[in-house]
Amino acid sequence: MKLKSIETFSTRRLCIVRVTDDDGLQGYGQAAPFNADITATVLHRQIAPHALGADTADAADINALVDACIDRNHKFPWSYVCRALGGVETALWDLMGRREGKGVCELLGGTPGRIPAYGSSMRRDIEPDAEAGRLARLRDEKGFGAFKVRVGKTCGHEEDARPGRTEELLPAVRRALGDDVKLLADANSCYSVARAVEVGRLLEESGYRHFEEPCPYWELEWTAEVASALDVAVAGGEQDNDLAQWRRMIAMDAVDIVQPDVCYVGGVARTLRVAAMAAAAGKPCVPHSANLSMVTLFALHVLASIPNAGDYVEFSIESSPWANGLYEPALEVRDGEVAVPPGPGWGVRVRPEWLEGAERAVSKA
Repeated sequence: MKLKSIETFSTRRLCIVRVTDDDGLQGYGQAAPFNADITATVLHRQIAPHALGADTADAADINALVDACIDRNHKFPWSYVCRALGGVETALWDLMGRREGKGVCELLGGTPGRIPAYGSSMRRDIEPDAEAGRLARLRDEKGFGAFKVRVGKTCGHEEDARPGRTEELLPAVRRALGDDVKLLADANSCYSVARAVEVGRLLEESGYRHFEEPCPYWELEWTAEVASALDVAVAGGEQDNDLAQWRRMIAMDAVDIVQPDVCYVGGVARTLRVAAMAAAAGKPCVPHSANLSMVTLFALHVLASIPNAGDYVEFSIESSPWANGLYEPALEVRDGEVAVPPGPGWGVRVRPEWLEGAERAVSKA
């Protein structure tokens, strides 16, 4: 059961990875979206040489492969190496699940089921009343019991999408959705400490329960100061892929809720290590899954298997044309919940039609 070949099927947006063992069994995974064609190049040059020929029998083998790939790339920046590693690693979990006839969450000790979802808005170009209206419609149509909105501006240096939008948005959404819907807000690294605390107070006034990435994510001390000052829970970590950084973040209470991204951090095994650190500190884990590519599948399987799973899976309410038709069955929200696909591996079939439209590359042992 050794890894015989690694194939990538990439576009600029997305990279699907197919692994084949020496018995001819295959599994599918995904590297992190966006500039994914660059990630595919990194994968074949910097991950495949260390992964090919490795044992693929069990979780211990996957953990050993992950550590070897990180160690052997010690002179390179984390981001692309971890993105590429995550593509191979998630495919290996699918391979193992197919070999054993179990879903990935079952391999991890969990059980397939239904998980509540929060509807994740990605838009800052929408006026507050229009945002409130569309979220109310989705509540009624899909049964969402929670939503996340965007405040400030991505890496905005205090700027809002337009002056006063955040102050108008937060109460407008609360009025439209009522007190029974749980609300979250994401600042995407926008604020200084002082302004983050101001916005956090507005969140508290309108009964929001989660304030994501209030300060530039690399400024852990800033975020810790904000978390200490507010009652609303501070969430973060989606961008972080260095496990030592995660240890520091958790030890200093920079966040109350950890949000590792399976595709950014380097795969499921490293996500589980972050979740375990958080569990030891009494913190919940809600993996970041901001689009409807395979990353939401990965998050569902992790949430179904960890003891400190947060209340919801993040489920984008925006269209992602670049991920349409990628796999089947497609994920769907019903009565505010999403089912963990019950089949072996990830429980889905990557569609050959999508693969045929992508650029293929292969590395072989």
